[in-house]
Amino acid sequence: MAEDKAKTKDVIKAEVAEKVTEVKEKIEEAHAIAEGVKEAVKEDVEEKIEEVEEKFAKAGKKSKKHIEEVKAEAERQARKLERKAAELAGEKPKGSKPVTRPRIERRGRKYQEAAKLVEKGKAYNLKDAVELAIKTSPVKFDASVEVHARLGVDPRQADQNIRTTLVLPNGNGKTVRVAVFAPLDVCKAAKAAGADIAEDEEFLKQLEKGEINFDILISTPQYMPKLGKFARVLGPKGLMPNPKAGTVTTDVEKAVKEAKAGKVEYRVDKQSIVHIGVGKVSFGADKLVENAEAFFESLKNQKPASLKGSYVKSVFITTTMGPSIEIENLYN
Repeated sequence: MAEDKAKTKDVIKAEVAEKVTEVKEKIEEAHAIAEGVKEAVKEDVEEKIEEVEEKFAKAGKKSKKHIEEVKAEAERQARKLERKAAELAGEKPKGSKPVTRPRIERRGRKYQEAAKLVEKGKAYNLKDAVELAIKTSPVKFDASVEVHARLGVDPRQADQNIRTTLVLPNGNGKTVRVAVFAPLDVCKAAKAAGADIAEDEEFLKQLEKGEINFDILISTPQYMPKLGKFARVLGPKGLMPNPKAGTVTTDVEKAVKEAKAGKVEYRVDKQSIVHIGVGKVSFGADKLVENAEAFFESLKNQKPASLKGSYVKSVFITTTMGPSIEIENLYN
């Protein structure tokens, strides 16, 4: 039995050695074919160049431009044949390795300096995070402070598609132009409440001309059908009045005052993230913390009853063009 096993091993070794030899012969043959093709193409190109180098015509197949195009095409075909030969021989085509720098190195100098102040992997409490965000703002202008919360909801579900409004205690630092489209008697009250534009039929004429000189549009329910034909213009800009946003209401005067006081709308996007601006760097830490706490309280109240699992997965705060800072999860 032992002798039979030894013979079997010898037979297998002999077969393997024979196959290795065959593979080596095929590789050598492929290399020879590649070299032959390369030389043939090279000779052909040189002959063509010699034929046309003597005289150049102004145009046509004997022009200098056409000859250069023929030469470039021949060289391209030669490179193509070389690649095919290399593939037959089992070799990988060689090429320059792409150089990719880390993302932080692709940022500006000021951003890199600010990012060094943020400890990686650390979740800060709200006050410390706000103070650090103010400190790491790399821009010269009064930057906005934004909060970004990743939720565990599914925006495709109607009851989990979070969208609501919030009046920030200290405003959002932006000058808001409010327009009101309502009957004339309502427009007068809206003007007194601080509306920048309050018109009836005249407002529709401005929209027909493409004049949009407002940031928020408030309308009464009975006037909404008249805005239907402008939905394609107002919708993509986020200006179409909506009951969920509180911009379709019978109490226009209250809606104008809230909009002027710093009322903001937030909604979950397709990636299940909520983005909201809570003020400007110039507000200072105390006012920004107060605005952020108001947002978190509002977000907590919007938790869907059908949701299973964690509601808020992570929260980050950042400034315009500044590094992001993770905040301790207040809900888990």
